[in-house]
Amino acid sequence: MITLQPVTRQDAPALIEANAAHRAYHAPWAYPFTDEAGFDAWFAQILTGPNVSLLAREAASGGIVGVVNISQIVAGAFQSAFLGYYGMPGFGGRGLMTEAVRQAARHGFQRLGLHRLEANIQPGNLPSIALVKRLGFRLEGFSPQYLKVGGEWRDHERWAAFESDLR
Repeated sequence: MITLQPVTRQDAPALIEANAAHRAYHAPWAYPFTDEAGFDAWFAQILTGPNVSLLAREAASGGIVGVVNISQIVAGAFQSAFLGYYGMPGFGGRGLMTEAVRQAARHGFQRLGLHRLEANIQPGNLPSIALVKRLGFRLEGFSPQYLKVGGEWRDHERWAAFESDLR
């Protein structure tokens, strides 16, 4: 079981430590911040931009399971956003990140009023692809050189869901 809460400034030390300790685990899929300056820049986007970042913790231990970001939120006729996430090793294989992403998607649909969520995932990131499939996301397409990750333009698959798709 997990708790999922908006990231606060008080989460900085634990999140920086977890990201720094697991840098190799996340590469080449993600390069989350590993210092105070990185946290501050990321956190500023939450405060001033169209983004929501949620921290998943294991309910029993309080350990950081992962982070889920809902970003580039566009209202009006579009009502859509991007969904990104990363988990921490040591919590894998128990469905905790699946539950975190499920809860975050529900938050996006029910609390933010979104119509659609899109997750862009590098084709080789099989665990992330399996996660969105479990939740009912559909493969919509392939985007070559879509996003710069780790200093390189990387191909991504586009996965999307509507609230009615969620499992």
